[in-house]
Amino acid sequence: MAEHIFTGFGFGPIQGGLFAKEAFQSGNFTRIVVAEIDAELIDAVRANKGTYYINVAKADGIETLKVDNIELLNPNVAGDNQILLQVLAESTEIATCLPSVDFYESDRAGSVASLIAEGLKNSKAEAAIIYTAENNNHAAEILEKAVSHEFILRSSLATENGLTRMDTNSEREKFVKIRGKKFKVQFLNTVIGKMSRVVTDPAEITECKLATIAPGIKRAFLVEEFNQILVSRTTIGDFKPGIEVFIEKDDLLPFEEAKLFGHNAIHTLLGFIGEARGATSMSELKDDQAVMQIARLAFLDECGTALVKKHAHLRDELFTEAGIRRYAEDLLERITNPYLADTVGRAGRDAVRKLSINGRIFGTMALALEYGIEPKNMALAAFAGIAVLLEKAEEYKLPTNLRFGDWRKLDDDRIEKIINWLWKGQTGEYAQQLIKYVQNAKEHLKKLTAN
Repeated sequence: MAEHIFTGFGFGPIQGGLFAKEAFQSGNFTRIVVAEIDAELIDAVRANKGTYYINVAKADGIETLKVDNIELLNPNVAGDNQILLQVLAESTEIATCLPSVDFYESDRAGSVASLIAEGLKNSKAEAAIIYTAENNNHAAEILEKAVSHEFILRSSLATENGLTRMDTNSEREKFVKIRGKKFKVQFLNTVIGKMSRVVTDPAEITECKLATIAPGIKRAFLVEEFNQILVSRTTIGDFKPGIEVFIEKDDLLPFEEAKLFGHNAIHTLLGFIGEARGATSMSELKDDQAVMQIARLAFLDECGTALVKKHAHLRDELFTEAGIRRYAEDLLERITNPYLADTVGRAGRDAVRKLSINGRIFGTMALALEYGIEPKNMALAAFAGIAVLLEKAEEYKLPTNLRFGDWRKLDDDRIEKIINWLWKGQTGEYAQQLIKYVQNAKEHLKKLTAN
C-alpha cells in the first residue's frame, strides 16, 4: 500500500460521498482526515469510531456504503487544530469541498488558505496535489493565489523556517523550497458532475430508507452512482495520485463549459419549467413528454451543438455529435432518477444567481447565438425562471416596483426591466437579442402551462 495521506476541508456530500470515499476505497491511504466545524457532525462520527454511511442512488434502487477510519477535526478547537497542521504537513492529497471559493480566506485566524500554507511550510512529503471542488472554473487558481498570499504574510519567518518562496517553473508546477529541498505542490481544478445532497427531512429519510451519516445525527448523504470525475492532469514528475479513479485532462475549461452550459443549464431548465408546470419532483418530469422534449432539444440542438462547434478541434469524444447525444441522454436519465429524489424547487433554487447574464441560462443562450444557433428552448427556461421569480417575489427580495404579479400578463417592457435587474446593469454583445428571445418565449410557456 502506498504511503498516501489525505486531508479534506468540509465534510459535505461531495467530500463524504466522493473524495474521502474514494480515498478509503482505494486502499492507498494510511490516514484520512477531514477538517469540519460542525460540532454535532464531528461528535456523531467520532462516537461511531470514525465510521460514516453514504446512500448511493442507482438506477434500480439505493445502496448504502460504509466508510471506516475517518478522522474529523475541528480547526477552531486548539487541540484539533494542532493535529490538523501535523497531518497537513504529511499529506500527499488535499481536497477542498466548501460552499464557495469565498471560504478560502476569512478575517479570522485559521482560514483554509492559511492552514494549507502552514502545512506546506512544514511539509515532510515529497509532493502534494490539492483538489478544489468548489463550483468555480478557476477555483484552483484562486486557492493558489490565497495560499501564496499566506506565504508572503509569513515572509518575516522565512529565514528561521528555511522557507524561501512559493514559485513557478516552466511546467506550471508550484514548489516550496524548504530547508534547501524543493517540495512540489500542484493545485487542481475539477469538473464534478456527480449530483448529491444532504437529506434533513426525517420523513424523507424514513420513506427512502436512508442510512443517516452516523447514529445520533438526523442527516443523510445521498449521492448518485455517477462517478466520471474530471481533474486537471497531474504534472509533478513521478508523483502518482492515491485516488486513481479520476479522469485527467490537460485542459479542463472546455469540460467545465460543458458542465455549466450543458449539465447545469438543462438541470435548471427542468427545474424552472417543471415548477411553472406544477410539478414537485424531478422524477415526475420523466414521463412528461412535452417538458422532456424541450430539454432534449435545448441540450442537443442548442447548447450541445454550440459546444461541439466550439471544441471539436480538441478531438475529444465528448465534443462530437454522437458524444453530446450520449451525454445528453445519460444526463436526462440521471436527473430524473426517482431514487435521487430531487425536487424541481431545489433544481430551480437561487434563481437570481442562475439568471445572471453570464450564468447557466443566459450564458448558454449567448454561446448558442455566438455559433449562429437560435436558443428558443433555453429562452423558455429563462422566462420560466422569471415566472418563478415573480411567484416568489418576497423570497427573492424582488424590488416592489418589479412585482408585476401574474407573469402571464407581462408585457415586453416589464420583462426587460426584470432582466436588467437580474443582470445588475451588466450588458454584453448579445444582450438585446437575449431579451427579445425571452420576450418571445412568454406565449410558449402560456401554452405549456394551460390547463
